Amino acid sequence: MDGKGMIRLPDKVRRILQVLRENGFEAYAVGGCVRDSILGREPSDWDITTAAAPQQVKALFGHTVDTGIAHGTVTVMIGKEGFEVTTYRVDGSYSDGRHPDSVTFTPDLKEDLCRRDFTINAMAYSEEDGLVDLFGGMEDLSRRVVRCVGSASERFHEDALRMLRAVRFAAQLGFSLDEEAAAAIRAQAGDLRKVSAERIRVELEKLVTSPDPGMLKTAWETGITAVVLPWFDRMMDQVQNGSHHIYSVGEHTLETMRNIRPDRLLRFTMLFHDMGKPDCAVRTPDGIWHFRGHAAKSAVIAREITDMLRFDRATADKCVRLVAVHSLYPEATPAGVRRGAAQTGPDLFGLFLEVKRADIMGQNPAVQEKKLAWLDKVEALWQEIRERGDCLKVSELAISGSDLIRDGVKPGPGMGRLLEALLEEVLEDPSLNQADLLLERSRQLRQSGGL
Repeated sequence: MDGKGMIRLPDKVRRILQVLRENGFEAYAVGGCVRDSILGREPSDWDITTAAAPQQVKALFGHTVDTGIAHGTVTVMIGKEGFEVTTYRVDGSYSDGRHPDSVTFTPDLKEDLCRRDFTINAMAYSEEDGLVDLFGGMEDLSRRVVRCVGSASERFHEDALRMLRAVRFAAQLGFSLDEEAAAAIRAQAGDLRKVSAERIRVELEKLVTSPDPGMLKTAWETGITAVVLPWFDRMMDQVQNGSHHIYSVGEHTLETMRNIRPDRLLRFTMLFHDMGKPDCAVRTPDGIWHFRGHAAKSAVIAREITDMLRFDRATADKCVRLVAVHSLYPEATPAGVRRGAAQTGPDLFGLFLEVKRADIMGQNPAVQEKKLAWLDKVEALWQEIRERGDCLKVSELAISGSDLIRDGVKPGPGMGRLLEALLEEVLEDPSLNQADLLLERSRQLRQSGGL
């Protein structure tokens, strides 16, 4: 099989390849775009490899960007779209476990392909030559395995992040790890300590949001999480044997991740939501484990991890907030749902409900029916509350601090407590959210000494 009929080059890619070939240089689409095309997936980008040196590539195209010229990469701009064009190269040794100490350009495509990480990523294609598959990539696609090009140990020594990438590719594609690759990871996982937090986060994010986040278990089995996410290992070891659970904390976590949409914030929330349980675990004389206060502890750990992995602040803050409130069970009444939304923050309550459903789906099936019925009712009430536009926070009250000051209230903590008390009454009865009624009620509260 030569790839013809499976791979359809975009017009802009075909144009770049044509220019290079017309000027006497070999050129191919290479890597993930070839792999995804064969699998019937839409490539996210198209990379090109060529015998042309970087300066020769620059001379052939009017608009280029030196994105990695020291390593042979020039981005060719076609309109507003960029395509990375990289010269065939041979990498020197990797003393830092990430970058080659030296790069030598080569006219030989095989030498270029043999430096790549996995066989399924080491295939090249052109319309003239068809598919160039020197290392069994097509066979591995058929077998649905992730296998290294050449020695797995050498490929992982060159860049330790490839160990996590191997698991990530397996999760994204629905593949398994080749045994040699898995054995090499078990032997070399400690080298991931050399990899920057940012690079670890990017790969974890792709794994966590993949179609099979449960492959995180493979990362645990091969020793990866012991290095990059040791809290997960503790969860895998923590037993849960109450009436609500049939899985360990770790297995429960994997189930919840499978049962929520592949949104980065939501998947990481599920990954972190019970990480505090091992620290809160108490076994009673009857042999049952309890985890009181675990949501607050999990939120502390979530903050630690998001800081360590250098999450953007907005995502980190929302994640920590969702973890902190995930154990809430609002009463399935209009007032109970309004109070729940006020407690989580109205901006997060819809996401909280998604988290709650995923959490329930990871519990004992014997308790799910009752809990899901409760959740269905809460979701229906929340939809009605949103449609009515009920007041859910102090800023939505019909009066403000300025109104209270004009009514004789002194600025300070007392005013904040008064507004919170008024909000509590409006959460119970939204019809009270009228300026004259709230001002009158504030006077009553002050006169009674309640505030």
